[in-house]
Amino acid sequence: MNLNFDQLYEVDWHAVLPILIPILLVNVILMFIAFLDMYIYRESRDKKLFWIIVILLFNTFGSVLYLVIGRKKG
Repeated sequence: MNLNFDQLYEVDWHAVLPILIPILLVNVILMFIAFLDMYIYRESRDKKLFWIIVILLFNTFGSVLYLVIGRKKG
């Protein structure tokens, strides 16, 4: 499989962007919510650096993981 940057010019971006923009928007919103929650409850969160790395490296999946597993009740 030989991929190069010239193939990007051949992509029909008008067909791809309506699919790509909502995915990117959901990703940004989830990351914002996760970081906002981490900031608001920063005194009660454990392993803050770990969760920041998980959120940044795994993007949408990392944000969902933090919101499901990383949050503490109370």
